[in-house]
Parts: sequence; structure tokens; C-alpha cells
Amino acid sequence: MKKYLIILLLFPLFILSQKKVSKEIVEIRKFQNELNEEYLNPKETPLRGDNFTNFKEHPFFPVDLKYRVTAKLTRTEDAQPFDLPTSSGKTKSYREYGKVVFDLDGKPYTLTIYQSLDLIKQEKYKDHLFLPFRDATNEKETYGGGKYMDLKIPKGKTIILDFNQSYQPYCAYNAYDYNCPVVPEENRLPVEIRAGVMYNDVYHH
Repeated sequence: MKKYLIILLLFPLFILSQKKVSKEIVEIRKFQNELNEEYLNPKETPLRGDNFTNFKEHPFFPVDLKYRVTAKLTRTEDAQPFDLPTSSGKTKSYREYGKVVFDLDGKPYTLTIYQSLDLIKQEKYKDHLFLPFRDATNEKETYGGGKYMDLKIPKGKTIILDFNQSYQPYCAYNAYDYNCPVVPEENRLPVEIRAGVMYNDVYHH
């Protein structure tokens, strides 16, 4: 009897833990589906010609919740606007929003988060944050120029970084029509981030 009682007591905990994991995975699957839909939509896609015709879906790293981390956020006070270089040699106006510190495999890492001064003028992007980064998968399984992540201003002093929702910039697929912010040197991670969109460079041959 005791054994069955313990099982009954533990069962709701099991269901709760399953629900939590599945909610996070549902978010990641939603991101993947929406990204695929964007690239399949002729009005939204950066792809042109045969690249668009041949596109079926993005390759993704297997979902790994190790790469969904809670980071400590320190906001930057009195951040001044600066010009961030882009892939075309032009610049775009940004300001530093803050620094995030997180642990991965027991080691701490720091990245800088930015705000686009053009985007935040639009109502729907007023709380948008931009996290460009490079890591040790670049030029192998991911684009050589690095990857991006879109975030929103959190209410507290922490922010969720889900690298499973990181993606390649448009110019990875179409260097002619787009100029993409170059990842600042301070956002180069010395480890592999095996999460998010992978990259097959069939676009520049």
C-alpha cells in the first residue's frame, strides 16, 4: 500500500515537470515553424531565385535545453548611441542596453545586449533587444559571421537566453540585398553553441 501511495504522490510532480519541459520545447518548435514559414513566404523571404525555389526548411541543431539559460542582467546607465558596422560597409545606429552573465557547463560567460535606435521608434519593437554573438561552430555548422537572437526587455534583473531560438542573419542567405550588423568582438564566445539554426552554405556558390 505504501508503495502505491508514494507513486500516487509522485505522479503529479512528474506531470508538472513534463508540462514545464514541454512548454519550453513548444516555444522552440514555434520559433522553428515561424522561421520556416517566413522563408517560404515570397513576401517575407530573403531568398531569391533558385535559392527560394529549392528551400524546404532550415536545418536545426537538436533541441537541447542546456542552451536555455537564465542570465543575470546588468543594465548600462547613460548608454550613448554608436555606429555598429554592417556587412556592406555601412553602419547602423545602436546603443548598449546591458551585459548578461550566464553559466554553461559550469563556466561563466558574458555577452552584451543592444537596442536598435531605428527599431525602437516603432511601437511594436519598443521593448526589442538584439543579441548578436559568435561561437566556435561558426564557419563549420553555422554561418561564419555569427548568429543573432531577439529578446524583449524583462521586468526583473534576469533574462532568459534560449540559444535554441538563435538564427543566421539575412545576409547569410542573400549578401546582395541585405546589410547585417557585424558581431562585436566582445560577443565572441570561445565555446560551441550547438543550438538554433544550422547553416548549409549553398547560397554563395
